[in-house]
Amino acid sequence: MSARRVLVTGSSGYLGSQVVAELAARKEFCTIALDLREPAVRLPGVAYEVADIRAAEVDAIVARHAPEVVVHLASIVTPGKNSSREFEYSVDVAGTRNLLEACVRHGVRRVIVSSSGAAYGYYPDNPEWLTEEAPIRGNESFAYSWHKRLVEEMLAEYREREPQLEQIVFRIGTILGATVKNQITDLFEKPRLIAIQGSDSPFVFIHDRDVVGAILHGIDSETTGIFNVAGDGKLVIRDIAARLGKRCLVLPPGVLKAALWLLKKLGLTQYGPEQLDFLRYRPVLDNARLKKVFGYVPKLSSAEVFELWRASRQKRPALGNTA
Repeated sequence: MSARRVLVTGSSGYLGSQVVAELAARKEFCTIALDLREPAVRLPGVAYEVADIRAAEVDAIVARHAPEVVVHLASIVTPGKNSSREFEYSVDVAGTRNLLEACVRHGVRRVIVSSSGAAYGYYPDNPEWLTEEAPIRGNESFAYSWHKRLVEEMLAEYREREPQLEQIVFRIGTILGATVKNQITDLFEKPRLIAIQGSDSPFVFIHDRDVVGAILHGIDSETTGIFNVAGDGKLVIRDIAARLGKRCLVLPPGVLKAALWLLKKLGLTQYGPEQLDFLRYRPVLDNARLKKVFGYVPKLSSAEVFELWRASRQKRPALGNTA
């Protein structure tokens, strides 16, 4: 029996590099790693391709390697200082369309896409626990959330138009791991955690190894569909502060919004006033469908994931904390 061919986009990223390493260690897979930049380490048996997800070369790469499954992880999670909304759209949305068109043209059987709980949007009328049946309402004011919504709407179109291309869409919670660094962990590193008056600011966490496990399960499984990927339970901002031995700075929403506007204008913070709802109305993901329908049970709960991250943070050198 020949090895199954799996192409991974965003293969040099935090999550992509872990997926490639797991696939490379399993003899039943032939792994193709696609990223914009050269990998820091080349693993034996992995075919590496360097290309922009938006470029015409993507079609040629898919044609040449003829993957059975494509794992699409390429997206912009934390924009750089010189990033623009137009650039982020071109990568997240146009890049995904470019890849999907290549998959259709060259007979890819299945695509596994990393979406996010952010696709549900940050709204005061979100239910306490969001299931996959909840509408996708990603906020236009928050590029990452809006682009996840647009990508999911595009995927729905492809399910109608190209049903032969099987889909697994993972709406992933906040990923934590030993070396993860993002907008969320930056908030937790502050001397005091910002809390918004009248909001619990709940978080659901998922361990990076559980995300990799769900992706591998998706490659092996015959099941398709949309699944929330999160550990059991949630932690509110005061729980998180207590576990870190910190206090919360509780601010009225209007005060925080004005402060963020001013600080962003002065170049003193990466966060703008649009981040207010990002903190205030966080989507909380119900993982029942992941466990019962998809058949993957996360090994760690949200609280256990956070404790592992906290412990790894305490072990780092004073100048560490790199992704």
